[in-house]
Formats: sequence, structure tokens, C-alpha cells
Amino acid sequence: MAFDATFWVAISFIIFFLALVYFKIPQKVNELLDKMINDIKNEISESEKLRSESKALLDNAQNKLDSAKNESKKILDQAKKDSEKLIIEMNDKFHKSAEIKKSLTENKIKQRPGPRTKFRELRVFPGGLPPPRTPPQKGLRPDKKTHQKSTKKSIKKSTKN
Repeated sequence: MAFDATFWVAISFIIFFLALVYFKIPQKVNELLDKMINDIKNEISESEKLRSESKALLDNAQNKLDSAKNESKKILDQAKKDSEKLIIEMNDKFHKSAEIKKSLTENKIKQRPGPRTKFRELRVFPGGLPPPRTPPQKGLRPDKKTHQKSTKKSIKKSTKN
């Protein structure tokens, strides 16, 4: 009887399957797959726990952030109110001190001797305009001493009046 190659391939295939069953390979593969399924289920349940914990932490952090924003807004509002009060107070103090300085200055001016006040009064021109100036002529410019003398003379004349 002549056996061809397909017969021997079929015999070796049957022997291979019998060896697999004898060494319990399908059961080991099943156990390995079951173990992997259980590991995956455990990882999924653990990740869901972590997700819920992280969501709780996020909510807690968000609440803290909101309360911090509200607190900072309250602090800013209070600072604005305080600064406005301070500005008004400083403005009042400034105006009071300006009035005091003004009154002191007026008192000092009133207490000055007469010739200076008369001289200052003479500086006011009738009609609000000074008399027209004549342009200086070349070569006739007075020196400093001459100018001082003429100024002193005009002051003496005005104080005598």
C-alpha cells in the first residue's frame, strides 16, 4: 500500500492535536486568557475609581478657586473704597492747608511796610496796558551803574508821591 504525502500530513496533524490535548495546552491557553480578562477588568475598575477621585479633587479645587476669586474681588472693592476715602481726605487737607497758607500770605502782605505796597500799586497801569516803549537806539545803551541809578531815582520819586 502506497501512502502519499497527504496521508502523512493528516497523520501528523492528528498526532499534533493529540499531543496538545495530552499536555493540556487548550486549558492552559484558556486559563491564560481568563487571567488576562480578569486583569483587564481590575484595571478598568481601578481606573474608574481614580477617575471618580480625580473628579472629586477637581471639584474641590474649582470651589477653592471660586472662593479665592470672590475673596480677591472683595479685597479689591474694599481697597477701592479706602483709596477713594483717602483721596477725598487728602484733597480736603490740601484745600485746608492752601487756605491757611493763603491767609498767612495775605496777613504777611498786609503787615509789610508802606513803600513796598505803594511801589507794587504803582506797577498797575491805568487801563491795564503799560505805556508804549521806545525802541533802544544803537550806541546809546546805558551801562549797569547808570541803569541802577536811574531805577533808584524813579523808586524814590514814586515813594515820595
